[in-house]
Formats: sequence, structure tokens, C-alpha cells
Amino acid sequence: MFRWANNDGKKKDPELFQTVSDGLKRLYRTKLFPLEDTYRFHDFHSPALEDADFDNKPMVLLVGQYSTGKTTFIRHLMEQDFPGMRIGPEPTTDSFIAVMHGDQESLIPGNALVVDPKKPFRKLNAFGNAFLNRFICAQMPNPVLDSISIIDTPGILSGEKQRISRGYDFAAVLEWFAERVDRIILLFDAHKLDISDEFSEVIRALKNHEDKMRVVLNKADQIGTQQLMRVYGALMWSLGKIVNTPEVIRVYIGSFWAQPLLVADNRKLFEAEEQDLFRDIQGLPRNAALRKLNDLIKRARLAKVHAYIISALKKEMPNVFGKENKKKELIANLGDIYARIEKEQQISPGDFPKLNKMQEVLAGQDFTKFQGVKPKLLEAVEDMLANDIAKLMTLVRQEEAAMPSQAVQGGAFDGTMNGPFGHGYGEGAGEGIDELEWIVAKDKPTYDEIFYTLSPVNGKVSGAMAKKEMVKSKLPNNVLGKIWKLADVDNDGFLDDEEFALANHLIKVKLEGHELPADLPDHLVPPSKRGQ
Repeated sequence: MFRWANNDGKKKDPELFQTVSDGLKRLYRTKLFPLEDTYRFHDFHSPALEDADFDNKPMVLLVGQYSTGKTTFIRHLMEQDFPGMRIGPEPTTDSFIAVMHGDQESLIPGNALVVDPKKPFRKLNAFGNAFLNRFICAQMPNPVLDSISIIDTPGILSGEKQRISRGYDFAAVLEWFAERVDRIILLFDAHKLDISDEFSEVIRALKNHEDKMRVVLNKADQIGTQQLMRVYGALMWSLGKIVNTPEVIRVYIGSFWAQPLLVADNRKLFEAEEQDLFRDIQGLPRNAALRKLNDLIKRARLAKVHAYIISALKKEMPNVFGKENKKKELIANLGDIYARIEKEQQISPGDFPKLNKMQEVLAGQDFTKFQGVKPKLLEAVEDMLANDIAKLMTLVRQEEAAMPSQAVQGGAFDGTMNGPFGHGYGEGAGEGIDELEWIVAKDKPTYDEIFYTLSPVNGKVSGAMAKKEMVKSKLPNNVLGKIWKLADVDNDGFLDDEEFALANHLIKVKLEGHELPADLPDHLVPPSKRGQ
């Protein structure tokens, strides 16, 4: 399946793999895991990965305060109830529920779930019974679950009391899931936008995974347009203070359930936002291999930095006396050690683990058991990042090209795909698609008046003459050029009265904010040009 072209004194060739999944597993086991194990990476950052982590379907993690509609959102996607589902205005979901595909409906409790080698949850065992008693897997046959799995989470509450009463580290569990899922969706209720202390803590715990995060402003049909604008602005302001990044997280606005809209003023906006979100989720299976590759690279970079930190601490420790005092001194001066490693190894400061968290974990470690620098282990990871990953990137593209188009199917994803209720159906360039009469004919008399002022020759106007009129729209030349190409149906470099009317109709479509079609739809072809 793979081999080393291994000649003494010569550079190693990248490993050869048959599949991306096979390559990821082998690279992790043979090159990254030995480094992690030697420097006790799993005690500090993240448990070791298993084969199921590389083989599992893409996962979507839903996070939000209670009654923001997380469980309803899942039901909306699948258009079906799932085992263990409870919906209500008060806090109802008190467990982590992994909604996954199965041949029949069933509920698997957490303690049984974490011993199943086929499920990617074995390492959750470290969070103990307090968590496992609040973790279940709901299995059921559903076409949506053929492609993705969805993780429902307990509603986030306010106050110190609720946080302590959970009995397990809620933010740490979410961070564990965040490392392994393909998409994190934060849900907010447009009616109660306050972000509690615990929710702020959770969002900060997900800080290293902003690329996976999306935000849904749910229940937006309950307020009018003016209020919705204010709520959206307040949400962006609140998120900006917590996430603290220059990039803006994508926010989708809508009402994600199958009930009538209370305020239908923004129906078109909700439809467009839902379609954008659905496209984002539907693309997850296609991009799953690339996401896992990206996560492995992030993990390898962190493991490498961690190795330098641990070996630096080991080097500073005395052999006999004063070990405990030296340990306290090193922990207190960990920031200086970071700065020295950053300078010596030319490592980006963004690759270092959080200082406070690292100091906290180090306080409970025996520094005398730490390992010094082991160049061969570090070289193996460097070789993986420099050579093997590039080979896998090529294989990712090859697999994507060889595979049929992968997308999530079924449930709500099929509801607006076909027929007249697809987004944008009958609007813009699609207007008049179901009408017997040519849609341009309604405004053609107006366009004809302009056409005949351009002094047509043999019933046609030249490009130069048409340009004088078309530029009055103030559309950019590249857009007008596309309109010309679509309107000059017979490609003779001139426009007759029907083609001129078509050009003006397409200008109107663009000025109304719609996109132009790549090719002229059949219903827009002038009657005299049909069948040619």
C-alpha cells in the first residue's frame, strides 16, 4: 500500500497511498503519534486519534443557549423526529445527542457508545460518568444521515450555579467535538440575544476553529424588518467582542422550522439565507477529506511546538536538588520560554498553545519525567509536513475528480430543489419561464421606440450604436459585454429589434439585483430565433 524509497544518504520520497483516509491514518500512526506519545501531548491538549476519527462521516455540531431551536433545526433538516428528541420553550435537551444513521431506530447510551471501535467517540471516556450519563447516540434510517451526522448539545444557561451542577467540563467537551467536526453552528434566538457567561466561555473555547464556525440567527420571522436590522447589528457587535478576530463570521438569518412565517415581510431574504446555509452543509461530504487533512496539519504544528516546550522545560530542570522550586519558576516564566522558542525555531506565535491553560496543566505534571530533544521524531513530523502532506493534497484532488458529485440529500435539502418553489424560480432571468408568451414582449413596444431612434440599417443596429444606448444603464463594461453576448443570439455582431429588446430586458434584470444566466434560457430566446 505504501513504501519508502529509502537510499542511504539520499532524500526520502514521500510515502505512496491508495486513498486519502489510508494516508492520514498511516501518517498519524507512523510519524505524528510517536512524537505526541513521547512528549505526553495527550495529557495537555487532545486525546490520541483513532481509525474511526479518519473514517467517520462529516459531523455538524449545534451549539446555543436553551430554546434557540437547536433540536427543531435538526428535525427541520431531516423532516423526521429522532429518538430521544424533546422540544419545548424551557430547557429540554440536557444531553449530548449524536444523531447518526442506523438500519433501525435505537438509542445507545454513552457508556456503551465509547467502547464501540466503529464510532469516533472512544476518547470521550476520559470525561467520566457524569458526562457519559448525559451522552447518547440516536440512530435511525434517514437519507440526510447517509451523508452527515449531527451533534445536538444541551442548552447553555446563565450563572455559576448551573455551570457547576453539570458535573463535567462542558466547554472542554465542546472543544473535543470542535476538533473533530466539520461544521460548528452557533444558534441565536432573535428574541433573546443576550450572550450568557457560559456561552461566552464556550465560544472562546472554540476559538481555534473559527474556520468551521457559522452563526444562525433563528426565529427571525417573529420580528419586523427594522427590528431585525437592529438585532443583527447587536449580534455582530456582541460576537466581535467575544471572537475578537478581524474576519466576520458568516451569519445566516431565517426561521428554521416548517411552520408558517409570523412576519412574512422578509420571506425572500429567509429563502436566500436558507439556500446558502444548505449549500454550505451539502458541501461537507465533498470537502471532508480536505478538512481532516487540514486538522491533521494543525495538530502536527501544535505537537511540534509542544515538543519544543517540554524539552526546554526538561533542559532547565536540576538533576538533584531544588526541583519543586525550579518547576514553579519555570511555570511562572513560561511566557519567556515561549518567546525564546519562537525566536530560535522561527515558529509563528499563533502556533503556541494558550499560556494560561498550559501553565495550569503543567502545575500537575512531574517535570523529571519529561523528555529532552529527540531530533529524529521532530524530523519525521517535519518530513510529513514538507513532503507527505503535499502528496496527499494531490490525492485529495484526484479522489474528488474521480468521485461523483457528493452532496447531502433528502429531508429539507430536497424540499426546494425542484419545481416552482426553488429559490429564485420565476424571478430575474427566470421570470416568464412558465408563460406561453415571450416575457420580453410586454415591454417590447417601449424598447422598439428606442431601437428606431438608433437608425437601424436593414432592420438591425450595429454594436457601436447599441453601445451608446446600453451604457446609459451605467453598468460596467464587463456586464454589458455579457449582456451583448447573450442578446446577440445569431452571433452576427448586430441586434435586430427582438435582440435589442432582449438586451434591454437583461439590463433590467441586472439593475433589479439579479444575476445574469451563464447561457440564455430557452424561454428568453426571441420567437423568431427559436428552432434555428
